[in-house]
Amino acid sequence: MNKEDDMREVELNEMDQEKQPMTGETPTGTEKNGCVKVKVPEDTEVKFTGLSKEELMKVAGTAGWVRTRWALLVLFWLGWVGMLAGAIVIIVQAPRCKPIPEMNWWNEGLLYQISDVNEFSENGLKGVEEKLDYLNQMKVKGLVLGPIHTVQADQSSTLELTSINPEFGSESQLISLLNRAHRKGISIVLDLTPNYEGVSAWFNNAASVAERLKEACVYWLSKGVDGIFLSQLNDIVNTEAWPSVQGMFNKTDGTKKRALMGSVTGLSVDDVSHLLNRSSVDLLLTGLPDPAEPGVRQAQVIRKLYAEHLQTSLGWSLSGRTLGSLASRTPAAPVRLFQMLLFTLPGTPVFSAGDEVGLKAGEKPQIMWDLENPAEEKNTAAKTLQEERIAVRDFFKTLSDLRGKERSLLHGEYISLHSSATSLAFLRLWDQSSRYLTAMNWGNDPVTMILSNSDLPAQAQVRLTTDAVNLAVDSMVSLEKLQLGPKQAVLLSYPYAG
Repeated sequence: MNKEDDMREVELNEMDQEKQPMTGETPTGTEKNGCVKVKVPEDTEVKFTGLSKEELMKVAGTAGWVRTRWALLVLFWLGWVGMLAGAIVIIVQAPRCKPIPEMNWWNEGLLYQISDVNEFSENGLKGVEEKLDYLNQMKVKGLVLGPIHTVQADQSSTLELTSINPEFGSESQLISLLNRAHRKGISIVLDLTPNYEGVSAWFNNAASVAERLKEACVYWLSKGVDGIFLSQLNDIVNTEAWPSVQGMFNKTDGTKKRALMGSVTGLSVDDVSHLLNRSSVDLLLTGLPDPAEPGVRQAQVIRKLYAEHLQTSLGWSLSGRTLGSLASRTPAAPVRLFQMLLFTLPGTPVFSAGDEVGLKAGEKPQIMWDLENPAEEKNTAAKTLQEERIAVRDFFKTLSDLRGKERSLLHGEYISLHSSATSLAFLRLWDQSSRYLTAMNWGNDPVTMILSNSDLPAQAQVRLTTDAVNLAVDSMVSLEKLQLGPKQAVLLSYPYAG
């Protein structure tokens, strides 16, 4: 082979290699055919080291940076002083909250009287304990229980104030009731009216039983009873023993004050006021205002008692063992009107068992428990009556809820806004809390109330009403001329405006 042929063969081999795919490997297995490996050095990361200490000190000491630092320091302190001054101005100019008045447990909600424990429940004292959950739902703060002691009518020699009549239960049952009631936040007041089944509550001679009363108070208070209740209080107050009886209740057990309560009936507002001053009882039920009197007179009674006494000592009750049920005492108007009145007056509302559903004279409290059982569909009259009683009970519970949590209703000021022969309106307000306005008309004709007070806004919100058609709950109504239909009541509220 000549030189020319050798050159041609070399060229053909080079061409064959170029045509080969680039996926093959060289004999060494390290490189691909037609590939050129290029090693690119990794980028070297440039690190910023900042200025050295000497450089920083040199820059910081220049005139420009010195002035800048001083300017920022001055601005910081000026801003801080400005914020402090602003906070002080806000605190000084802001309206100060009024201190909450001293209140006791009997001022925090309704009291519930159970005069006949066997009538309230078939199981006597044990039955009352079984109904504590129900009473708790009604937001009851205290039970006025009995009388349950042993005595024969009009025979003072048979009086045993420290002994429980076996017909009602035993002392151990009373202690069990006390313990469970206390766990639910319900206090127990024991009615120790001596001759509760006789003609005269004090056997026509209160002094003759005064010493036994003192002994009974000491005995039952030591058992954990939270208070003592006495009917016809004006009889015992006039005895020499009264100061020592009253003195027992000025002491506390360190956590809870014991209450001395009483009731009177048939006294004028002036006599009631005098009795409150003389007796120094913690709470007095007066039977006032009399629902049979005109609204103007009722407003006068309320204003006088409120003006002359702390509302913490005022108990409002229109029912009881001697007065009868609320519905029976106010037959001319729906019971819900007077429920609203008692819950929103300045003082403690006191109701008798059955008042929450509108029980009338002769009706047994068992009706309250039957409400949990649906009436027969075929008995339309019974079903309608049951629905009405449930509605009355729900109305009562709503009022009790509001009374227990709204400061204006708990301990707010009372301002009379309107009164006529058959209507009444008043305002309850406290500091910066929501205001509440009660308006009621127990007459047979509509009334238009012209309400005037510097605190009143143009409109208020309906919180509770007996007239859902014309005064729906949550609706806004004008206060310039408030219109109420016959036998209707409404509870309005509006916010504090400053």
